[in-house]
Amino acid sequence: MNISDKQKKILTLLADGEFHSGTELAIALGISRSAVWKQLNGLAELGLQHSAVSGKGYRLEKSLELLLASKINEVISDQAGALISSLEIHDRIDSTNRYLVELSQNNGLSGSVCFAEYQTAGKGRRGRQWVSPYGCNIYLSILWRFQQGPAAISGLSLAIGVAVIRALKQHQVNDVGLKWPNDIYNKGKKLGGILVEVSGETDGPCSAVIGLGLNLFLPEAEAQSITQAWTDLTKITGQNRLFRNKLAGTLLNYLLPVIAEYESVGIKTYVDEWRDYDCLSGQSATLFIGQQQIEGIVRGIDDSGMLLIERPDGRVQTFASGEISFNGPASP
Repeated sequence: MNISDKQKKILTLLADGEFHSGTELAIALGISRSAVWKQLNGLAELGLQHSAVSGKGYRLEKSLELLLASKINEVISDQAGALISSLEIHDRIDSTNRYLVELSQNNGLSGSVCFAEYQTAGKGRRGRQWVSPYGCNIYLSILWRFQQGPAAISGLSLAIGVAVIRALKQHQVNDVGLKWPNDIYNKGKKLGGILVEVSGETDGPCSAVIGLGLNLFLPEAEAQSITQAWTDLTKITGQNRLFRNKLAGTLLNYLLPVIAEYESVGIKTYVDEWRDYDCLSGQSATLFIGQQQIEGIVRGIDDSGMLLIERPDGRVQTFASGEISFNGPASP
C-alpha cells in the first residue's frame, strides 16, 4: 500500500519547499528528466501541488515535514513509551482505523499505534470520508484491549477529546474547544475529529480502535468536498511551518495514559475538564438521531457524559447518542 520508492524519494527531496532543478532530481532518482515530470504529475493524486519555473526547477507549493519514527520517539515520554507495543507509519493506506480493526481481529497487540501520511478512504462519523492529503495533517489510530466490556468505556471519546486539547495546549494552541461527542473546534469551525470503534463481548473483553484526524494544513483544493465549516492549525496559529513529528509525539504522550487508565477511572475523571472546553453549552442547536430532529438549547453534559438539551417547553432531556448541529456561532 506504499507509494513508489521514486515518489517517496522525490517527495523527500522537495519537502523543503525550495526549488530543485529537473537535472538534480533526475540524477538523484536515476531517471530521465521526462520521467521526473511524470513522477511530479503523479503527486497530484496524493493531494500535493507543485510549481515549475524555467531556470529554477520544481518545488512543492508548501513544504512538508514527513513523519519519522525516530523523531516521534524523541518526543515520547517514558510513560507513554511503555504503553506502545508497536508504532507504524504508512505512506499510503485506506484507513488507519480500518487497518487496526483488522489487526485487532488477528490478535494484534494492545498499544499498537498507526500513523499515515495519506489515506485513500479515511473515515469520519456516520461513514463520511475524512479528507486526507499527503503529509499535511495527523492521521492516527491506536488499538487498545479492555477487559470489562464496552459499558466500562462509555464516554471514552470525550476523554480522548480532553487529551487532544491538553496536547494542543502544550504547543500553545489555546483557543480550541470540544463539540459533543467527539469533535475538536475553533470558532465554530471543525479542526479535528475522533472516531472510536469498539468490538468484542458485551460483558467481557473488548477492543477499541481510537482514531484521530487533526488538520494542520488543509489545501483549499482538497477541502472543496468538505460540507461543513473547517479550519486548520496554520489558520489558527498564523504559522506556516508546523512540526508534525513533535505534535505526533505529544499527542501520544497525552492520549495513551488516558486510554490506559480509562477502564479503572471512567468518564467522571474528565467530565469537569470537558465542560471547561465545551463550545456548545448555551447555544441553540439541533440534534439528529436517525430521521428525528430535536431542537433546543445545549445545557452541557451530565456526569455520565450524556448530552443535555433544554426543549422549548423548558424540559431538559438527556441523550446518549446523535449528531448535533449548532444554529449560531460557537466559541471557541
